[in-house]
Amino acid sequence: MYHFMVTEDGGLTRAGYGVFIGLGVLFLAAAVCLAVHGREKEKAHMGARELVFCAAAVALAFLTSYIRVVKMPWGGSVTLCSMLFVCLIGYWYGVQTGIMAGLAYGILQFLQEPYVLSFFQVCCDYVFAFAALGLAGVFAGSKKGLVKGYLLGAFMRGVFHSVGGYLYWMEYMPDSFPKSLTGVYPIVYNYSYIGVEAAVTVLLLNLPAVAAAMERVKRQARQ
Repeated sequence: MYHFMVTEDGGLTRAGYGVFIGLGVLFLAAAVCLAVHGREKEKAHMGARELVFCAAAVALAFLTSYIRVVKMPWGGSVTLCSMLFVCLIGYWYGVQTGIMAGLAYGILQFLQEPYVLSFFQVCCDYVFAFAALGLAGVFAGSKKGLVKGYLLGAFMRGVFHSVGGYLYWMEYMPDSFPKSLTGVYPIVYNYSYIGVEAAVTVLLLNLPAVAAAMERVKRQARQ
């Protein structure tokens, strides 16, 4: 069914790239529409402002995802706080908008390094995992809301990656990994890099200057 989009080695054909680029654009546009709809009684120029902030955040996330401090052998890496930029969209504009922007970002991640074993594998590794970062908006109104939301988004991203690991990647478990712990291998593998990046990002967010800057940006995003 997907042969016209996927090559024999699991990559994407030109048609596949075209389809997923189109989906990414649609999801980002939907994210903006959701944000605007939720605040339709406010100023008319909100649509353009939210489009700029959402697009800038997704672009920064994609750019920093290329800056890899540690790259894991079977996918995943510790990046320069790339997850934070997607979480910010949920923190600014709510869970619905954050999830839609996360979907768009997940498609960009798929285009960055595509690998297809099945449709559900793509959903676990790319679509659902990065859409989960939009859950950061759950704590938007609470104290330390960005930190709490970021940790929730990072945790849920790891959940989907781990599900994909159990279903599709167990054969790549190294021989050196303790056999008695086989059942937790996908969890250990995925949270090893997600946890390191999350810990570094949370430390940065707790710096007074950074926390103040994040609040200023939020006010500007929602003006």
